Amino acid sequence: MSLKPTPPHEAKNRFLNDKRPGVTKKTIKNYRTTLRQFCDWLDEQNLTSLNELDSELIQRYKEHRLSNVKVITARQDMMTLKQFIEFCEHIQAVPRGMADMVRIPSVSKDDEICDDLLTRDEALEMLDFLEKYQYASNRHITLLILWKTGMRMSGLRALDVEDFDDGRPALELRHRPTIGTPLKNKEKSERDVLITSEMAETIRDYVEMNRNGETDEYGREPLLTSKNGRVVETTIQRYVYTATRPCYYNGGECPFNRDPETCEAMSWNTSCKCPGSVSPHALRRGYVTAARNAGQPKDVTGERVNMSGKVLEKHYDKGTSAQKAERRKEYVKDI
Repeated sequence: MSLKPTPPHEAKNRFLNDKRPGVTKKTIKNYRTTLRQFCDWLDEQNLTSLNELDSELIQRYKEHRLSNVKVITARQDMMTLKQFIEFCEHIQAVPRGMADMVRIPSVSKDDEICDDLLTRDEALEMLDFLEKYQYASNRHITLLILWKTGMRMSGLRALDVEDFDDGRPALELRHRPTIGTPLKNKEKSERDVLITSEMAETIRDYVEMNRNGETDEYGREPLLTSKNGRVVETTIQRYVYTATRPCYYNGGECPFNRDPETCEAMSWNTSCKCPGSVSPHALRRGYVTAARNAGQPKDVTGERVNMSGKVLEKHYDKGTSAQKAERRKEYVKDI
């Protein structure tokens, strides 16, 4: 088989076009970021055609990633790279068998698991602050829904005003990929999430008093809006990073002995640099742990947040050994 000269970035674009019909936009975004890094690195190595790619270069890239990111991230990068090179074999840009040369980094169980979470005490203190000083604001509603339901960012962003059922009350999650709001697990992610009457009242006040009346590009009425329409994921992330900085909600005290005048995490764009701030996913992890500690059954929690029991136990339930023992207490019999 004769190889066809193929520039790396051209192959990357063809790979993305090939994958696009069968995956979500977020997955395509992740592929694009990972492969752009690889192709840019190849540019730095003066490689102009994938015909020149060999196992030694692939190994050097793996070592490059391992020296710059966590092992679990490097593993994910190399798994994507393996798929990409399999595609390159198909379009005759690299020799057959080249994908077999991609060595995926091994990870320990500890490396696979992220312990980043917002605790129940932290969440309640933060929500008390928001209710008092920023009641029914975009930030308040974002943090309230993420904490009280454990839903993903994509689920929160997908909600329209009509998905808020004030009567039950509930938030109705629906997969709408053709009009801009896919859910991670597609139709399997669809569900109705029951909420308390107190939470419903806060959402209702937000809709009536503070929600920007914008529609999105499809003419829909998003529940969470910005001046440009439906709120974007980066804005949700910033709401969470800013609100979960301890000094934001605890009266201005920094537990890390930083000076607020010089702290790099004080601005909207750099709030993620605070050692105490967390990502939106940490609220999902914190909700699962708090729900299990409160006695909510695993299957109920899993269905509420759209998560399998295996994933819940391995990646999300961060209860201590003592907390897990306490959960079992009422079920243990003297036999």
